[in-house]
Amino acid sequence: MSDERPTVRPVTLARLVEVAHLCGGRERTTEDVEAELDVSHRRARSTILEAVRIALIEEVDDDLYDSTAIGDSFVEAVKEQHWSEVSDILEVRSPHYGAFVDVVQSSGPLTLEATLDELAEQAEFTPYTYNQASVEVLGDWAGRLGVVQRNAFSGEYYVPERESVPPGFEHALLDVYDDLEETAGVGMRQRYLSIPEVREELCSRLRVTRDAFDTALDELAQQNVGRLELSGAPVDTGAKEAAFGIKEMELADHDGLVSTSQSTDRVMAGIEQFGKQYYYLTVHDRDLTYT
Repeated sequence: MSDERPTVRPVTLARLVEVAHLCGGRERTTEDVEAELDVSHRRARSTILEAVRIALIEEVDDDLYDSTAIGDSFVEAVKEQHWSEVSDILEVRSPHYGAFVDVVQSSGPLTLEATLDELAEQAEFTPYTYNQASVEVLGDWAGRLGVVQRNAFSGEYYVPERESVPPGFEHALLDVYDDLEETAGVGMRQRYLSIPEVREELCSRLRVTRDAFDTALDELAQQNVGRLELSGAPVDTGAKEAAFGIKEMELADHDGLVSTSQSTDRVMAGIEQFGKQYYYLTVHDRDLTYT
């Protein structure tokens, strides 16, 4: 690596994409990056140095940067929205990102603190270090690329290894339902549970994607009419709120600059059926069937 900085710089994935694309057309200086991206000198330098470190660009002369073959492949993967390929490149070129994904995949679900402890232990005999800010940066990259999901309520990181739910989904749902019911307080039980909260907990336990959960719950509800009920909610319901946002990323093109549009949505989605959103569920009969 070109710059063996102990910690990862606080650079967004969108900025890495932009600087790699900028340097792909012709050689650029720091001032060029400042002007093109409309950022401060400090932010431009930080982005450039992180892009150099992971070999997306290289310094060809004093303060003059050009893209690399790796950087060109990185930008092309973004253009095609091949997010897993983008992640693969980062896993190979960024020692911090690669270690983060490995730790979460092997030991997740993990809280931020537990992730930090695992990374620190793994990095004991390396030149790399981690802190809370760097773990959040890495989690942001991986979350936007869909490689890692973060439970929006507990903050735990995990790798969604399945794009469909495993057999026994109905039993796993009942287990989560029972556990969440008990959180209402001593001697109290919640009749209607937040679908977003159930989704986050079940996806974390089964390591499935959120889309997989939505598809399965939709099918389960239709197969168990009268046993499982989905309910709507007022606009200001607390079921839509989460402690941590859902990371999203999509391709954006502004005046020829390849970039990405990023959002962190803390307003959780429910389940849609026949054009209507449902935010709560309740179980009337535990004899659920699911095929």
